[in-house]
Amino acid sequence: MDETSTTQPAQRFGTFLGVYTPSVLTILGVMMYLRFGWVLGNLGLTLTVLTLLMASGITFITGLSASAISTNMRVGVGGEYFMVSRSLGLELGGAIGIPLFLCRTLSLTLYAFGLAESLAPFWPAAWGPAPVQALTAAIIIFTTAIAGKSAEISLKAQLPIMGAVGLSVLALAIGVLSGDLNAPEMVPHYERSAPAGFWFVFAVFFPAVTGFTAGIGMSGDLKDPQRSIPRGTILAVLTGAAAYVIIMVLLAVTAKVDGVQLAQLDPNAPPIWTSIAVGGMFLIYPGLWGAILSSAFGSALGGPRVLQALALDGLAPRGLGRTSKTGQPTIATWVTGLIALSAVALGDLNAVGRWVTIFFLTLYVIINLSAALENLVGDPSYRPTIHVPWPLSLLGSVGAVVVMFLISPLACIAAVVLELLLYLAFRRRELKAGFGDVRAGMWTALARYALLKLRSGREVARNWRPHILLFTASPASRMGLVRLANWFNQNRGVVTVAQAIEGDLEERQPDTQVMLEEMNQAMDEEGMVAFNEVHVIPNFEQGIIGIAQANGFAGLRSNTVMFGWPTDQDRRARLLRMARAMAQIKRNTILARLPNMSRPAVRRRIDVWWRGMKDNGDLMLLLAHLLHLNPPWRHATISVRTIVEKEEEQGPMRARLVAMVAETRIQADTNVIVKPAGRTPTELIHEASKDADVVFLGLAIPTAGKEAEAAKALERLVAKLPTAVLVNSAGPFAGQLL
Repeated sequence: MDETSTTQPAQRFGTFLGVYTPSVLTILGVMMYLRFGWVLGNLGLTLTVLTLLMASGITFITGLSASAISTNMRVGVGGEYFMVSRSLGLELGGAIGIPLFLCRTLSLTLYAFGLAESLAPFWPAAWGPAPVQALTAAIIIFTTAIAGKSAEISLKAQLPIMGAVGLSVLALAIGVLSGDLNAPEMVPHYERSAPAGFWFVFAVFFPAVTGFTAGIGMSGDLKDPQRSIPRGTILAVLTGAAAYVIIMVLLAVTAKVDGVQLAQLDPNAPPIWTSIAVGGMFLIYPGLWGAILSSAFGSALGGPRVLQALALDGLAPRGLGRTSKTGQPTIATWVTGLIALSAVALGDLNAVGRWVTIFFLTLYVIINLSAALENLVGDPSYRPTIHVPWPLSLLGSVGAVVVMFLISPLACIAAVVLELLLYLAFRRRELKAGFGDVRAGMWTALARYALLKLRSGREVARNWRPHILLFTASPASRMGLVRLANWFNQNRGVVTVAQAIEGDLEERQPDTQVMLEEMNQAMDEEGMVAFNEVHVIPNFEQGIIGIAQANGFAGLRSNTVMFGWPTDQDRRARLLRMARAMAQIKRNTILARLPNMSRPAVRRRIDVWWRGMKDNGDLMLLLAHLLHLNPPWRHATISVRTIVEKEEEQGPMRARLVAMVAETRIQADTNVIVKPAGRTPTELIHEASKDADVVFLGLAIPTAGKEAEAAKALERLVAKLPTAVLVNSAGPFAGQLL
């Protein structure tokens, strides 16, 4: 076996041979010969036609959805798997692709068993009982060998099969029209052999209309998939539906058999067609055998190509994606054949057949869902030449789900659970795809919708969330600051980490991408969640103010600006000037000095120093509460502290604080300290909060020109504290956040 690593087949096929022939022959399959009479005998012609229209409607919609997707992309090897993975992502594609591969593989075993059992009555009695399992194995080896050798041989072998199927339908028509005719039964007779009623019969009939995706599975072997898939698939579905209507009417009007005979279901008896058609079994059995064999060929061709596509995407061993000189996925084909051969040991595969149908239906659900989402999301890249309204695709998904439950609720739930587990397993592998999918567009559409709703709604204090814009010179070295911002945010708002570079844009722009990648890497290593930005600004103060004004939009505009506490006196004064500007543009300001918060640890106490007024206190207490919600702070105690000048003020102030804490519904202790003579408030704060893990203090904005003096006073205040957070509440809801 001489193989190459090429993924492109040497022989390419057109619409008729590559898509229409395998699809229509899989539709006009064994169910047509063995179950149509039973359906008609139980339902009557009216409900039979209704059943056909409903079932074909689901497949027709799915065919339209698949056609729409296929005309929007260059469909590669893998057919349905390729389309789903490129539309909804590798994870969901793999969750569908693996069951799809197993379905096609087990279908090969099923069809081989069916063919072997239909040959059993012709086995010479002198040779003993027919070896059904041995015949099944031989049929699997035969079809696998041909499929592995050449797809062209397999597809061209279906042309005489199509002739045999067509001849059997013609023989049925001649047999009916050459005999006496009766008025068809129009009412159901479930008592004959379908006491469970209409939906039971519908569930039994539905597999007869499946199989139209057999041609889609040959996508990698087509000359022009964008043209061939929609034409061949839709034409095959319409051909099948038209043939079914003709056959149903013929069986309904013939006088050679009555409704009771049609409703009989004896697996050991010849098909009812043999009693009606001219030529009897001599023309019917070749069509029956051909229908089964063509379906087996479809599975032997489609299964390996799904496995090949999975391998090329890294969801299966890479070696399975290799092809031979003739362009056939030889290794994948023989792996498929070996699995199908192993399944022969299961013996009775009736139960397996139900699972195969269920998994194919999950595929129909996803194909329709893909088309609906592509339409709804409206990515500019989605420009199919066949336009299917999204409600129609969604209706196809719903219809497929309903049929799944009708066939077997337990199998339906189990199939969905299995595919969900596969999806989660692939998600954990963090697969990297070299192509885009609809998910990015879906999130964009949802985000746009949400932002428009936020814009149209009136922002009120009750809905306030901390959207923090953090400025830091080096996030990697100041990760404690980023962590504190995330703690304040507590997954309730948006944290943006901005690094500002002072200089010329043209000169410094190349540095921004490197710095952004370093920021992203540092965040990922620490498990921090934030949006990272790098800005080049000509002037530091004006640039920071400009960024703060422009950051965010709609209801996600940054409302709180956060800085680290500088070590340089001039920078501290500059920071206070920027805090005044932030107050003017209605942005809260947080200045954080954190020498002891580089790594998370279990915290014991959060002190909030409050003068009893709501200028900054409401925001400080709210931030303390949000901090307390994080696991490292969950066991910490919030202590609200204040200082009064006189002892007689202590009682009223304590009562005021207790009432305020109760009103805020935040669990906190209160502590009112009477300032002794000769002691300063700074000294009292240092003494009371020396054992606290974090101390919140109000930030008063100094008047213009007084920044240097205020910076020195603040440095004296925070210098001896373990961790200090200075807060200025200047937003539109200052004093209302509690």
